[in-house]
Amino acid sequence: MVSLRRAAATVVAGRAGDVRTPATALARAYFALQAAGGAAWWVSVFTVPLVRQATLGGLDPVPVAALDVPLFVVASSAAAVIPSRGSRWAASIATTWTLVVTVLLFVYATVTTHAGGGVVLMIAASTGSVGAWFLLVLGRIPTTWILIGPFAFRPARTRRTPWAHIAATAAQIVVFWGVCLVVLPLVISALEQRWRLAVPTLEGTVAAGVVVVVAASALGLWSAASLTTRGDGTPLPSAMPNRLVVVGPYRIIRNPMAVAGIAQGVGVGLMLSSWMVVAYALAGSLVWNYAIRPHEEASLAATFGDEYARYRHAVRCWVPRLRAPR
Repeated sequence: MVSLRRAAATVVAGRAGDVRTPATALARAYFALQAAGGAAWWVSVFTVPLVRQATLGGLDPVPVAALDVPLFVVASSAAAVIPSRGSRWAASIATTWTLVVTVLLFVYATVTTHAGGGVVLMIAASTGSVGAWFLLVLGRIPTTWILIGPFAFRPARTRRTPWAHIAATAAQIVVFWGVCLVVLPLVISALEQRWRLAVPTLEGTVAAGVVVVVAASALGLWSAASLTTRGDGTPLPSAMPNRLVVVGPYRIIRNPMAVAGIAQGVGVGLMLSSWMVVAYALAGSLVWNYAIRPHEEASLAATFGDEYARYRHAVRCWVPRLRAPR
C-alpha cells in the first residue's frame, strides 16, 4: 500500500511537472539563497557607497540593476519556486546571465582596475549557478566529464620498463607543477594586484611559504617515487600503477600526492602573499575530494578488490595515521 501511494504521488507530481528529488531540492535551495543574496547586494549597492565602489567600480548602478534584477534576482527566485519545467527555464536564464556578467565584469575590472570585489563575487555565483543548474536539469553534477584524456583512469602499460615509468613521472611533475604551481598562481596573483584586492600579510609569511612548499614537494616526490618504483605505473590517472602501493607515505595516508599538491598550492600562495592563490589551492582540494576522488577510489576498488577495501579501511584519506598499519 505504501509503495502504491508513493507511485501515485510520483505520477501526480509528474503530471504537475514538478518531480522533487534531493538534487532538485538542493538546487532550488541554492537559487533561493542566490536570489536573497542578490537582492541584499543591490540594496547595499544603493545604500552603501563602499559596496558600490568595490563591486561595480565606476559603472552606473541604475542601468545595471535594470538588467540584473530581473535576469538574476527574479530568475533565481523563479528557479526556486515555480514547477519543474518552468524552473529549468528560469535557472537557465539566471545561470546564463551570471556567466555573461562574470565575463564582462572580469574584462572591466582587468582593464580599469576597479570592481575586483564584484568579479570575485560573480565567479563564486557562476560556480554555484552552474552546479545548481546541473542538479536541477540532470539531477547530478556530471563529474565524469572531466575524466578524459590524461585524466581518464586506466592502468599503465605493463611492457614499459621501470626507467620509462620514471621518465614519464618526471615529465608529469614538470608539466603539472609548472602549470598548477607556477603559471596559474602567477596569473592569479597578478589579477589580485590588478583588481586591488591584495591585503597586507604578516612578517614571515614568505618564509613560511617556502618551508611549506619544500616540505610538500618532498612528500610529493616521495609519493611519486613509491608509485613508480613499487606500483609499475605513474601518478597520472591515464597510466595508473598496476600494483596497489601501500609503502612509503601510503602506509600512513591514502592520498599523499593530493595532500602534497594542496599544501604546495597554499605554500605558493604564502610565498606570493596572495590570499587568492591560497583560495585557489583550497578550491582545488574541494574539486579533487568531491569530483575526482570518488571515481579514483571506484577504479581502485574495481581493479584491486578486497585488497583495496582492506587498505581503505585501515588508512584514512586526509588524516595521517600516527602508527602505520602492519
